[in-house]
Amino acid sequence: MEIAIVIFVIAVIFITRSIKVVPQQHAWVIERLGKYRGTLTPGLNFLVPFVDRVAYKHVLKEIPLDIASQVCITRDNTQLQVDGILYFQVTDAMRASYGSSNYVVAISQLAQTSLRSVIGKLELDKTFEERDIINAQVVQAIDEAALNWGVKVLRYEIKDLTPPKEILHAMQQQITAEREKRALIAASEGRMQEQINIATGERQAFIARSEGEKQAAINNAQGEAGAITAVAEATARAIEVVASAIRQPGGDQAVQLKVAELAVGAYSKVAADASTTLIVPSNMTEVSALVTSAMKMIQVPKAQ
Repeated sequence: MEIAIVIFVIAVIFITRSIKVVPQQHAWVIERLGKYRGTLTPGLNFLVPFVDRVAYKHVLKEIPLDIASQVCITRDNTQLQVDGILYFQVTDAMRASYGSSNYVVAISQLAQTSLRSVIGKLELDKTFEERDIINAQVVQAIDEAALNWGVKVLRYEIKDLTPPKEILHAMQQQITAEREKRALIAASEGRMQEQINIATGERQAFIARSEGEKQAAINNAQGEAGAITAVAEATARAIEVVASAIRQPGGDQAVQLKVAELAVGAYSKVAADASTTLIVPSNMTEVSALVTSAMKMIQVPKAQ
């Protein structure tokens, strides 16, 4: 019975050491008698008990690595407190096991030195404007060295850039001055636009008034011309009617009578004015001669 139990225990040990189940997105490095034999892929794997052993276990997922905060000096000798985060992934389990004693520490240290080198080439203002360029250059510098460690650096992100308090205060003053400058420029442009709008409005109003006056003058002229034309047409019509009446039988006598009445009426009006001196012809036959002359002037030839 005891022998059976010992055999059972030994069998269990053999099975547990010979059968390995590797999870997804993991890689296990196997050594045989201290020498690299291979890498176990996800799934069921078999080993030789007491000969093969799992030396290293690696996670193939993307891993975030927090980079410690450090002081960097810019090109214009300004100190910056910079911290960031690095994302990497193990792509070669064998190199990750034997390429470096600790690839995580190696990547972290290389990220810090690369960041100091990149920021040292830039001025203070550029470090805030070109963060994407800084991130890309740090990734490029780390990725070249990390290939020997079986690691692929995916990206690097700067979390915070903190200048000294004096520099920060000066930057705030500069921003305030810039905003005040833009406010003054905006106010002056507003006043200029207001003056332009007022001048444009006055010009348009003047043009409108002049156009109105012009149209009014044209309308008055056309009205006066129409009135003159109407009067002329009425006078012409009246003359035509009078001339037509004269041509009728007895028209001459009627005209003579009318002329005589007008002459007598004119003499009577002149005589009625006390301030007017009336000179009466010595021979009254001259009055009839005057009437006869007027009749000859208006006399028209009779129709044949």
